[in-house]
Amino acid sequence: MPEKVIFLADMESFYASVESARDPSLRGKPVAVCGDPALRHGIILAASREAKAHGIKTGQPAWEARRMCPWVIFIHPRMQAYIDCSLQITEIFKQFSDRVFPYSIDEQFIDLTGSTKLFGTPRQAAEQLMEKIRNETGIRCRIGMGENMLQAKMACDCFAKKRAEAFFELNSANYAHFTWPLPVGSLFGVGHRMVKNLNRIGVRNIGHLARLPRGMLGRLWGVNGELLWLNARGIDYSTLETNSAPGQKGVGHTATLPRDYRRQGEIELVLLEMTEEVCARTRRQGKVGSTVHLYCKGSDFDFPTGFSRQKTLPESTANTMKIYPVVLDLFRRHWDRKPVRAVGISLSGLTPFRQLQLALNADYEKAEALAEAAGQVRKRFGKTSLFRAASLKVGAQLFERAGKIGGHDS
Repeated sequence: MPEKVIFLADMESFYASVESARDPSLRGKPVAVCGDPALRHGIILAASREAKAHGIKTGQPAWEARRMCPWVIFIHPRMQAYIDCSLQITEIFKQFSDRVFPYSIDEQFIDLTGSTKLFGTPRQAAEQLMEKIRNETGIRCRIGMGENMLQAKMACDCFAKKRAEAFFELNSANYAHFTWPLPVGSLFGVGHRMVKNLNRIGVRNIGHLARLPRGMLGRLWGVNGELLWLNARGIDYSTLETNSAPGQKGVGHTATLPRDYRRQGEIELVLLEMTEEVCARTRRQGKVGSTVHLYCKGSDFDFPTGFSRQKTLPESTANTMKIYPVVLDLFRRHWDRKPVRAVGISLSGLTPFRQLQLALNADYEKAEALAEAAGQVRKRFGKTSLFRAASLKVGAQLFERAGKIGGHDS
């Protein structure tokens, strides 16, 4: 059996690179793609290499980026253009392999196992890929290579992105040598909170984690602990299959509000609109859900407040007016009365609608027919063609977000 050759290809500063490819006058200049700097969602989504040299990074407020680099060029995001470019890159990858797995809008896995007779050595294949993407899209691609998806991801994030040749290979033989000296936070799957937990038990780098008894991590953090132990040793049993993606576990919608919301009525109005959106997307999949989750984040950056709570429904549904009362109950019981910056709603425990065991005393048929009719109207004429009158009130976000993708202009 041939040795596995898995690539993770990452597009450098993807959104900013797409903008620079569209407008050559931006090349070589500090460019930052972000929302409206005058509003709350003026957050940096992508920064060019020149902008990063001034300390600007993703997730930073626009005002802070301007302070670091007064001559930074802000570009309003065009999400449809980025999606189109990502799809174009996928088609390029498919010229090299029929096993391509998009990981995010700017990262994709490619399985090139057994293709050396077609494209040469893995490094030669990577160089051909990078050149083709650069010539056809104007975007610089970095590639990490491994015997599995984890190794490829670590090779790209920790090494390829920092090298002029934009390529790096990890394998079972060299994984420990290169990765074990790295800070434990560099390991895929280790977030800021887990870093603190690991530091408390003396784990500072990936090697410290790899040398711990596997059972110890399992006792401390269950399955997640064992998974981190495997990651620290470069072990990954997952397979790259393009036609067997796991079923979606939930449908969610999160939004950063354009200003601090202080009035309960305004916040509850946004929650109604978000519940409507989540239920509509769930119904489009022919699904119903059993668990409602509400996320709420305060407006204070220095002393963050908020909550994350969920509740199981008495029966699965995707009906707005059955789920919204549950959302309201969670909000009213856990909101600390402080200004709100972001909210999110999700519906999980999804099952096909046809499997739903209908209650004898519930008029599901009428409610579903009404929801389906409303969905068809919005699908044909747009989200704002049919809406609840409450969305005309102050604080509503329906019309503001109707033409956007992921909260940004299309």
